[in-house]
Amino acid sequence: METTIDNPPSAPQPLSPYYSQVARVEHADGGALLFLSGQIAEGATVAEQTRGIFETIAALLGAHGAGLADVINIRTCLTDIGTLHEYGTVRRQFLTGTPPTSMTFEVPRLFRPEALVEVEVVAAVSPDPSAPRPTA
Repeated sequence: METTIDNPPSAPQPLSPYYSQVARVEHADGGALLFLSGQIAEGATVAEQTRGIFETIAALLGAHGAGLADVINIRTCLTDIGTLHEYGTVRRQFLTGTPPTSMTFEVPRLFRPEALVEVEVVAAVSPDPSAPRPTA
């Protein structure tokens, strides 16, 4: 198993130099798990921030040959659980297939005072059918 950690140049860069955006864990069959750092975005409302977050997540996944349909787990922090419906409405526009496993928390604040929501995901990337397979 091989692990790489990066900040794909084709996706928005992290807000701080103290973390990386994606950890990729390669499996022997050619598949991989992608662990994305928590994402925040600009916007005046939870809906605007959520839209920006999922656009960034899509770009990060895309840089690793994955998409939103590959998300298997999602963790969300909201500064006001009363905005869960607003968040969920936008989330369902991006995650249109079978919903991933999920946890949602209310937190008193996030690392940026203007952030209302932060989302972290794990995605499973299927093996490339054209890639050579290990032999037993």
